[in-house]
Amino acid sequence: MKDTLTPAAPVIVARDLNLTFQTGDGPVHALKDVNLTINKGDFVSFIGPSGCGKTTFLRCIAALEHPTGGALSVNGMTPDEARRRRAYGYVFQAAGLYPWRTIAGNIKLPLEIMGFSKAEQQERVDRVLELVELAGFGGKYPWQLSGGMQQRASIARALAFDADILLMDEPFGALDEIVRDRLNEEVLKLWARTGKTIGFVTHSIPEAVYLSTKIVVMSPRPGRITDVIDSPLPRERPLDIRDSREFIEIAHRVREGLRAGHQDD
Repeated sequence: MKDTLTPAAPVIVARDLNLTFQTGDGPVHALKDVNLTINKGDFVSFIGPSGCGKTTFLRCIAALEHPTGGALSVNGMTPDEARRRRAYGYVFQAAGLYPWRTIAGNIKLPLEIMGFSKAEQQERVDRVLELVELAGFGGKYPWQLSGGMQQRASIARALAFDADILLMDEPFGALDEIVRDRLNEEVLKLWARTGKTIGFVTHSIPEAVYLSTKIVVMSPRPGRITDVIDSPLPRERPLDIRDSREFIEIAHRVREGLRAGHQDD
């Protein structure tokens, strides 16, 4: 007898979402009629050309930007309410670590602001350093770590207060391919261990296909969704899965979606 699987609950829901920036040169339509549902435990990558609204959409989820039309909910709340309840951690393109603080000190910073006890801060720092495979590096300073290790420390900081949602804005874009591959593998392991819902911005088709359960393909400005691809790949993915027929077919569909977006522009 088969087990009955409970459908995953929606975590992020966008309905007819629009965002227009008013500038001195006139309005800029950053997002247009975006409709998307992200369920609990999804790993969703956003891919598209520069200026297509990938990061803008992520920033709307984080209440760093505010839509001018439509509706957006995060854990059933407005993005502002979700931010006040610490519903997400955010990893930016640059690690953004303070050079005068140790790695542990950088990770502790949001915990200090949130009022955690010193004992709880240390317990959480130790736990997330272990998660990102930086145990033993808490006493180092950012300049003593490689770029890839700094990004892992940035991820640890975002994980420290144990939010259910992790938003990652092209965190590996500046790294070389070898380091990027290694961090892609580590992020998948991290996702498997924590069960978090992840939103991930990238310009790389192989990265999007390798990491994601769902790939959101976006068009040039005004940012629209041209395709949403539910990946058939297994959750456990060795790097050599990129040579498989399924992987290549998904990558082809992503590429076609990007091309269609340009043709519609």
